[in-house]
Amino acid sequence: MSGIRIEALRKHYGAARGIEHLDLEVEEGEFFVLLGPSGCGKTTALRCIAGLEEPDAGTIRIGATTVVAPARGVFVPPNRRDLGMVFQSYALWPHMTVEQNVGYPLRARGWPRDRARAAIARALALVDLGGLGNRYPGELSGGQQQRVALARAVVAAPKLILFDEPLSNLDAQLRARLRQDLRRVHRETGHTAVYVTHDQVEALALADRVAVMREGRVEQLGRPDDIFLSPATRFVAEFVGYDNLFEATVEQSGTDGVRVALGGRCAPLSARSSARLAPGSPVHLAVRSNRIRLGKGAAADRRNSLDVRVLDAAYLGDSYQCTVQWPGGRPLLAQVPADLWKQEGAALMGGPAHAFFPQDELVALPAGDGGRQ
Repeated sequence: MSGIRIEALRKHYGAARGIEHLDLEVEEGEFFVLLGPSGCGKTTALRCIAGLEEPDAGTIRIGATTVVAPARGVFVPPNRRDLGMVFQSYALWPHMTVEQNVGYPLRARGWPRDRARAAIARALALVDLGGLGNRYPGELSGGQQQRVALARAVVAAPKLILFDEPLSNLDAQLRARLRQDLRRVHRETGHTAVYVTHDQVEALALADRVAVMREGRVEQLGRPDDIFLSPATRFVAEFVGYDNLFEATVEQSGTDGVRVALGGRCAPLSARSSARLAPGSPVHLAVRSNRIRLGKGAAADRRNSLDVRVLDAAYLGDSYQCTVQWPGGRPLLAQVPADLWKQEGAALMGGPAHAFFPQDELVALPAGDGGRQ
């Protein structure tokens, strides 16, 4: 068994809080991602699982074994936790060949030479580095070095592999390729994985489940599509790409969503919400810029629309990102496909227009939880 159970974990660094109170359960064979900004506690949590940090309180169990319990004086050292780890910096020894780097965990475990040689060959083949075993790290590209680090992590067939932002030093194209490699290796080996990142694209592409962390606690836990489509708080919404947030007041609340008032001459809007929101309560409305549709003319006869004026447009390649002003609020962002902008952009720029918000894409969130830290 290689599931992980964390209960009431706390780790402080003097007056600074790394983890305040963390409860998590990772299922056996799951690819679990800890997502959050710098300083949220995700790497501290990973290092506590690995045994590279000793927490102040709480318990950690890996499978049936308690590896951390400060109250009982339990602390199992890293080399006895049967895990592999892939670091952001690769952590390869420059004076060792690829084969020697990959085989290091086997030598530390005292594996016989023939058995180790076969395991190294399997691990290198798994990460598409067969034939490069005699090279040194300095002779490899960044992507190849990271695959060597992955091969080293899996070579001893540990039940648990930990990843500490392993792709953050690579360019975008290479990150996309290695994300595919990580998922493939996970499918083929069946190990349990805990992966730390600040990149929402990585989290969505890799995870079976995601925990969004904030100030040493879990802000929201769920499947990637739950996090992406149904953020529970303003903080989560901002972090997963909702680039428009504005205030409103609940007028009506029902099973299929809420109707909100914006004030002034603006017509009410309908939005969805996963929380119970009472009439009269303040909310944050969140919507992605690429979900807003712009059109010519006024919005008076169109449901879930606002009258706007397009102030500016920036070319993004396949779309134009427009800054639009609406009565009573700060400007919003809206994206128009490039081919549509070629047809309607001149008419939209500066003149009266309407911004349409599909109800399923406009999310009402309880006010008062703050924003990104």
